[in-house]
Amino acid sequence: MRKPKSLGEVRIKPNHNKKKIIIISVISVVLFLILIGLFYFLLSINDNGSNKKENVKIDDVNTLDKEDLTVYDANSNKRPIAVMIDNNVGNNAHVGLQDAYLTYEIIVEGGLTRIMAIFKDVNTSVIGPVRSSRHYFLDYALESDAIYAHYGWSTYAENDIRALGVNNINGLYDNGYYRNYNIAAPHNVFTSIEDLYNVATSKGYSTTSNNYNLLNYTTDDIAFNDTSDLLTANNITMIYSNSQVRSYTYDANNRYYLRYMNNSPHTDRDSGLQYHYKNIIIMKVNNHTLDSYGRQDLDTVGNGEGYYITNGYAIPITWNKASRSDKTHYYYKSGNELVVADGNTMIQVVPLNSNIVFS
Repeated sequence: MRKPKSLGEVRIKPNHNKKKIIIISVISVVLFLILIGLFYFLLSINDNGSNKKENVKIDDVNTLDKEDLTVYDANSNKRPIAVMIDNNVGNNAHVGLQDAYLTYEIIVEGGLTRIMAIFKDVNTSVIGPVRSSRHYFLDYALESDAIYAHYGWSTYAENDIRALGVNNINGLYDNGYYRNYNIAAPHNVFTSIEDLYNVATSKGYSTTSNNYNLLNYTTDDIAFNDTSDLLTANNITMIYSNSQVRSYTYDANNRYYLRYMNNSPHTDRDSGLQYHYKNIIIMKVNNHTLDSYGRQDLDTVGNGEGYYITNGYAIPITWNKASRSDKTHYYYKSGNELVVADGNTMIQVVPLNSNIVFS
């Protein structure tokens, strides 16, 4: 016998439609979340798991996004400073060179080389050892509108600095330099960016410039596509003389080139880190001897050939310079102007007969 309902008791029948609605809603939410996850997964694959921008072909000149550039502050009009660096020292005697956004190495007398490091928008506290000027370095300081810092000069450099009106800071006469007496002279002169700007101001030189930019930078990742001239450049070797060999090895993890001098790592004296460069430009430039001391002259004005190297590859280029103070322009073989990756650049100005090996 069925039990009678108690007073106020009401039985509610199950609402099967409501259950269906809830189940459908849950399934819809799950499917939506799966689609969102799939979208971001595909996006990450397309982006190779990073925030890198789309690759650009080597012949494409891209509009520079100043906000993204890291090699220097493209929104700053701070004038660069070019410092002459002694290279007749050991592989671990230099200091501060990693902060330079643009660096040149060129042959001098005796088959040796000298370095000129150009700094902008940094406050490097120790730079050196500083050495004397050679006149053809002026051509590369002028094209970046740089204040030129050196300790001494050759007669040729002295004459040209005066004739060309170069804003220079010479340690023989100007403040801004000091000697470290724990190191043998003349390889013991050092300076700082702050000291050099202070001296430049006291000499009445402008410390701002709107004409400093030399290279066309891109913040996109450069892709070497569609060219038969492309060379693998994981290892690079170039010879300046019987006693001076320069080489680089590509670090694929960090995507820059580690520098070697005479087959030994070139390291910073204070940090101990090996010097490294995002871009390498090799310029073949004719040189000849001027005097019995062996001082050199270079045909910096005119045109020639070379290579642009980045990201494990090298491609032939040409260069052209119309006058000593005019900018050197670099071109792909197609005739389009060179675009370099965002990062520091080493320009190796090598003799015409230099043996250059890529592997």
